[in-house]
Amino acid sequence: MAPAIRLSPAARSLFDEPLAIAVQGLGPRQQVTLQTSLRDETGELFQASAHYQAGDDGELDLARCPALPGGSFSGLDPMGLLWALQPQKPFWRLVKRDVQSPFLLQLEVLEGHGERPGRLLAQAQHERAFLRDGVRRVPVREGRIRATLFLPPGDGPFPGIIDLYGTGGGLPEYRACLLANHGFAVLALAFYSYEDLPKGMKEFHLEYFEEAVNYMLQHTQVKGPGIGLLGHSKGGDLCISMASFLKGITATALINGSVANVGAVLRYKDITIPPLGINPKRIKVGKSGIADIIDALNNPLEGPDQQSFIPLEKAECCFLFIVGQDDHNWKSEFFAVEGSKRLQAHGKEKPEIVCYPGAGHYIEPPFFPMCAASMHLLFGKPVMWGGEPKAHCEAQIDAWQQIQAFFHKYLTGKPSGTSSKL
Repeated sequence: MAPAIRLSPAARSLFDEPLAIAVQGLGPRQQVTLQTSLRDETGELFQASAHYQAGDDGELDLARCPALPGGSFSGLDPMGLLWALQPQKPFWRLVKRDVQSPFLLQLEVLEGHGERPGRLLAQAQHERAFLRDGVRRVPVREGRIRATLFLPPGDGPFPGIIDLYGTGGGLPEYRACLLANHGFAVLALAFYSYEDLPKGMKEFHLEYFEEAVNYMLQHTQVKGPGIGLLGHSKGGDLCISMASFLKGITATALINGSVANVGAVLRYKDITIPPLGINPKRIKVGKSGIADIIDALNNPLEGPDQQSFIPLEKAECCFLFIVGQDDHNWKSEFFAVEGSKRLQAHGKEKPEIVCYPGAGHYIEPPFFPMCAASMHLLFGKPVMWGGEPKAHCEAQIDAWQQIQAFFHKYLTGKPSGTSSKL
């Protein structure tokens, strides 16, 4: 019997779902290299490989066989060939631009463990999709709002969430649509560098975000009385500002967010919050040319920079802070702890803080490969994001469960039945 790759699900799976990989028809204890590759929508190639040895029966099941040293990872890790994918172009991050088409994953089984790939023994293709069947993708151009709403299948109404990314700008939809697959109505909201929105990050007006909150609160498919906010990086401090000043927000989850306003002036009615100061002299640039910016921001507890601290004690919602303890973008754990102190000092409920050792800045949905370094739009050079690949991958899986459980609890009043994996 010729070697063959067996996948489950066979042809197509959702990107945040595990994929079972096995090879049958090998020789007893045969040594092989498994290789995965996919191209993003710009054509850039991502690859991973691992060395394996088949069992006495010629079977190789990645759920039972550990990867041997010498590949992209080693040890028992059924999803290693997906999270270990690395760009062939330096400083390139895997993002999904068009959620309506899947990523095409190529798998190959090659003979031996040599420097050069051996003979091709078997190959397969698999689609990693972003939209579950029946999820509706609705472009939103109402008033000033530039967004995309994802609605789960069925009649609704559904618990509603607004999803914000960081300084990359544009309108990333992939996290919002993956979350909608799990039963939430999610609005992916652009706030700059998209269509007719401002091109740069000079100042933001909270009235724009208020329009988006009101849009969700009035939507017939969104279950009230309040909605949730999910923000990563700069999107995190925008979510804290929204929760602090706007009505109708019940739950706010932040992924490596800041409790101080960063990067742009924030205005709302007659309130102005200046951005936290930056000292470029504190940026360290290594031999590789990659900048470590972790110490660049000033401390929001000192001097005039205290004016940048967002008054989150005004918020009428519950908070969840997801923290990568190896975040090199800024001091996420410090921000979460200071936010917690501030809330409790004002008699508010202590927020949930979930810390992940070995996780970097870009905590994405499960199985996105860790991005160790890429271009930073504000600094104009590649910066390190931190993280250790395997620990980072495990953090992404657990954080995804934590975020869903948090929103289920506060937006529907029901626990989701998910348990922490770590």
